[in-house]
Amino acid sequence: MSSSGFRRLCATATATVLALAGLAACGSDSDSSAGGKTRVTVNCMPPKSAKIDRQSFEDDIKAFEKANPDIDIVGRDAFPCQDPKTFDAKLAGGQMEDVFYTYFTDAGHVVDINQAADITSYVKDMKGYGDIQQSLRDVYTVDGKVYGIPRTNYSMGLLYNKKLFERAGLDPDKPPATWEEVRAAARKIAGLGKEYVGYADYSAQNQGGWHFTAEMYSQGGDVVTPDGEKSAVDGPEGRAVLRNLKDMRWSDDSMGSKQLLILNDVQQMMGSGRLGMYLSAPDNVPILVKEKGGSYEDLGLAPMPGGKGTLIGGDGYMFSKKASPDQIRAGLKWLEFQTNTPGSGLNDWKRAADLKAPVGLPEPRLWTGATDAEDQKLKKRHANVPVANYQAFLDGSQRLTAKLEPPKAQQIYSVLDGAVSAVLTRKDADIDQLLKDAGTKIDGILARG
Repeated sequence: MSSSGFRRLCATATATVLALAGLAACGSDSDSSAGGKTRVTVNCMPPKSAKIDRQSFEDDIKAFEKANPDIDIVGRDAFPCQDPKTFDAKLAGGQMEDVFYTYFTDAGHVVDINQAADITSYVKDMKGYGDIQQSLRDVYTVDGKVYGIPRTNYSMGLLYNKKLFERAGLDPDKPPATWEEVRAAARKIAGLGKEYVGYADYSAQNQGGWHFTAEMYSQGGDVVTPDGEKSAVDGPEGRAVLRNLKDMRWSDDSMGSKQLLILNDVQQMMGSGRLGMYLSAPDNVPILVKEKGGSYEDLGLAPMPGGKGTLIGGDGYMFSKKASPDQIRAGLKWLEFQTNTPGSGLNDWKRAADLKAPVGLPEPRLWTGATDAEDQKLKKRHANVPVANYQAFLDGSQRLTAKLEPPKAQQIYSVLDGAVSAVLTRKDADIDQLLKDAGTKIDGILARG
């Protein structure tokens, strides 16, 4: 699942029938050359409505093509970058762009249905590929073969309001490190007045199940067994997650009376200064400032409470099964320029700062080694947000076990929504029965393959 919900778009009809009818307009062209150049189609191009992002993307194409006159990059609008309603249809129809966007959780599926090109023999020539974190490269490596290039990654943490911490007598530079400390801090913040909520959580539209999973990871648990075949929610970690939420909601009254919240509800509460804490990835910070009335100075980010694990996600690019060797080589050159070089393309921090985009947010590091060192140096040079507010997140997250979303994630999240919403809306909710029922349903989902 996306950490912020933001995706870029290809404006298509949402119904599958209409989507199928329009595939040719959005798909890959069969002609891989034009005027002696290698022609490569790439999706996830920002829409025209996102003027700054669109201009930056177009500028990147011009700069790249000037440096590589034998390559023609053709960008394709996409918002969201991957629409679940059309993604599988485009794959099945062989109409995906030569270089196409995927979530981390899509990689295995795309390979399983034989719609991705094996790029193992080509990546050795891609500058910086070896410096990408091994765990991220592994996402796109199946049976020892490489099928994609990571673009961005995120991990969950605890986003909190430093100003409310001060008002509640809490140390804003020592955020909660355990769930017990989260609960204690939430009580103090809620005690500031009826309009304040200490801690908020999602419980609808699959987002409750997503956060349940993140909270399970933080406790050292999981939602499925290691082989991915059975549910693992009905255990001590699952009970600890639901018990903590139920106690904060009903015993402490620190989560407010309004429940069945989703992302936008919680962001509105935090941006307005009425909420103390919620789980988030770093990309929520600029949304809270730009769209919800928040302030960079007031927002702090800490690692996941519990100290055992954190949910990670991200995205990257894969290559169409139909792409020619020349298109794969050209596509990798483009990704090297646009996504995998500090100071270039998406990682041009000077340009971002000049355009008043936030620089210095604690995005999890894509690279290690010399590439990471160069990226961190450039971020520090052009930072325009209070980086000290996020240092705890950067330091603490490196000590946590990073875990991807489970298989069949959205179906599982839908089941877990019911358990989370029950403990937040019913004082008499039976935690043991909720987890037993959820486990049975998840077993059924996994058994269907």
